[in-house]
Amino acid sequence: MLVASLMMYDNPEAARRANDALWASLRDRIRARGFEAPDALDRTGSHESYWLKPDLGFAQTCGYPYISELRGKVRLVATPAFNYPGGKGARRASYIVVREDDPARSVAEVTGYRAAINDWLSNSGMNLLRIAVAPHAKDGRFFSDVLVTGGHIGSIAAIREGRADIAAIDSITWGIHARHAPEKIAGVRIIGETPMGPGLPYITRATASDAEIAALRESLAEVIADPQNAEALETLGLVGIEVFSDADYAELEAFAAEAARLGYPKVA
Repeated sequence: MLVASLMMYDNPEAARRANDALWASLRDRIRARGFEAPDALDRTGSHESYWLKPDLGFAQTCGYPYISELRGKVRLVATPAFNYPGGKGARRASYIVVREDDPARSVAEVTGYRAAINDWLSNSGMNLLRIAVAPHAKDGRFFSDVLVTGGHIGSIAAIREGRADIAAIDSITWGIHARHAPEKIAGVRIIGETPMGPGLPYITRATASDAEIAALRESLAEVIADPQNAEALETLGLVGIEVFSDADYAELEAFAAEAARLGYPKVA
């Protein structure tokens, strides 16, 4: 039995309900095309625990882990496009945020601050932050300390509570919470955006056939076009899909390489 998981944008509760509704619609279309799909989304593991499962039917990963660790081990299906600010289509930037009362107005002004990142492999929280501050770093350093929080909302909480001063926040995470749980992003403000790159792709196991990949893409397009899914789509801000290649995601590796060229290979 295949497994499906959509844990990258699965909070707050409104987003979780929307994911369940859209999965039911997607599942039925996948099955109608003669392919297997599980009854419900699985939430028993961490988001990354699904990526390399040999029975992975459908999941979502982050672009930087994809290009740095998963390429060749999973197959790209499509990348969702959203209607939130902070990007264009399926290409997304992150928001650079500080405490609401912080006087900083630009990235150049926050040298020596304590950074919060969600994960060392995150594109939105680490890789895009790295390339944004790399031109301003000196001797391989820009921040006074780096705190790993485990999630974007955790990074915002760390800033609000005084445990960190700055973070790069996925603009989709920001948009969903601004719409449905604004209290979770209260107490911080945006001072800039990072460069844009391809967003978080839907993936499946490496052994999936070309026919199954085509069926998944066709099913996704139908789900997004179906008026019966309008409420769930609006909840997530999901408006379409784009098909990116490994060459497209290599842009995220190029950001890392450029930061290293500037003498800033690691957020520090």
